[in-house]
Amino acid sequence: MDLKVKRIIKGVGLAALTAAGGTFLSRRAAGYIARKATYPLITQKFDDNLWELANSVQRFTPNTLIEAELRAESGDFIERPIGGPRRFTYLDKIMFNIAQLETLPTPREKNIDTSVEIGPLSKRPLKIKIPILIAGMGYGLALTEAYKLAYARGASMAGTATNTGLGPWLDDERKEADRLILQYPRASWNKDPGIIKQSDAVEIQFGQGANAGAGKTLKAGKIGKKLRDRMGLKKGQDAVINNRIEGVTSREDLRSLVGYLKEVTGGVPVGAKIGAGKFIEEDLRIITGAGADFVSVDGAEAGTHSSLPILEDDFGLPTLIAAARAARFWKENNLRGRVSLLVGGGLFSPGDCLKILALGADAVYMGTAVLIATTHTQVLEVLPYSPPTQLAYEDGKYKKRFDIEKGAQSLSRFLNATVYEMEEAIKALGKTSIRDISCEDIFTIDRDVAEITGIDLGFHPTPRAGGK
Repeated sequence: MDLKVKRIIKGVGLAALTAAGGTFLSRRAAGYIARKATYPLITQKFDDNLWELANSVQRFTPNTLIEAELRAESGDFIERPIGGPRRFTYLDKIMFNIAQLETLPTPREKNIDTSVEIGPLSKRPLKIKIPILIAGMGYGLALTEAYKLAYARGASMAGTATNTGLGPWLDDERKEADRLILQYPRASWNKDPGIIKQSDAVEIQFGQGANAGAGKTLKAGKIGKKLRDRMGLKKGQDAVINNRIEGVTSREDLRSLVGYLKEVTGGVPVGAKIGAGKFIEEDLRIITGAGADFVSVDGAEAGTHSSLPILEDDFGLPTLIAAARAARFWKENNLRGRVSLLVGGGLFSPGDCLKILALGADAVYMGTAVLIATTHTQVLEVLPYSPPTQLAYEDGKYKKRFDIEKGAQSLSRFLNATVYEMEEAIKALGKTSIRDISCEDIFTIDRDVAEITGIDLGFHPTPRAGGK
């Protein structure tokens, strides 16, 4: 054996010995540390035992723990950037029927009619090609101008309408949007007749699911010159969203406002948006009695920008309950085909949307899902060092990195794919139109959901109407 080979063998042996010794020492060290750490935990009383910290932490969810710490740090209110984490599972317990023999599936080559007419009795109904609308997310108060333009462009490509939200009017949004719903706010802006008459529908905003009917103040120091000018504010003036619509304190006042907006716009649909509360039927009675062409009902799972956790977590009816009660009100008051019912709040999937439509809504609003879909791969511009909101919001550090055309294309693809799944589901139910979907097509596997909605419980055979 030559000298070189001997040196290699010696080196390998030394390395192996060193590794073995290291492993042995590491094991001993790890064992020593484990014993020193574990012994107090299993011998000391809880008063001095660090495991008491683990007990305390387990009483919180990670979200409530972090928010408790943020309150302790700020000494002021905290505001979430998108919405609350609470999600009710009612919709998950609703299932669709399967058309096979008793009812035949619709032939695959058959085209499905997904069009919707909002405000059918108005002079100028709002006609959209799909039953999904882009929820109101305001420029400046939340989103950047670029996101609003992407929404408008993407919605137009998919054949639907976008909503201005509570933010000020954007001329370019109007240019990009084939169909634009103006949200008539609890603020001083967007009240000029020259703005109002450019809308394809007007939605009077009384409240929303994630913020109830609460007001808000955006301090002057956080308002840039361009945004301030669009809001019509003076330098140093705060932007204030009130908790009431100025001048509307009675049914008669609301009727007058609805009539005024119809006159200014030449007869486009005029409706109202509310967060669903305990007395939702009374709110609906007031709105429909005032001559509204549509009502937008927002459930408790809705998202919003910069709302207080207590408003997001502890106010309002869950979306499924709100939709069921509103649909029952529509039926009892013979409003179907006369006044349009729009529902939103935490709807993410094609199944979510179709179930709400089956319960009786004419169309649905999607918000957070739209925000995520529009951002799509552009989220990589900020991750992992910053949250996606830094790309989307007006005060975001990386808002200039967002590409409008990419966002519009992502949104359009998302809407088209969502509606495609809904079309296939309609065929699987043996139907040919979105308007044919009803409670007959769904059932539930939960007794509470059966009581809430009045739909069939899947535990027992269901008799066919007419004895079929």
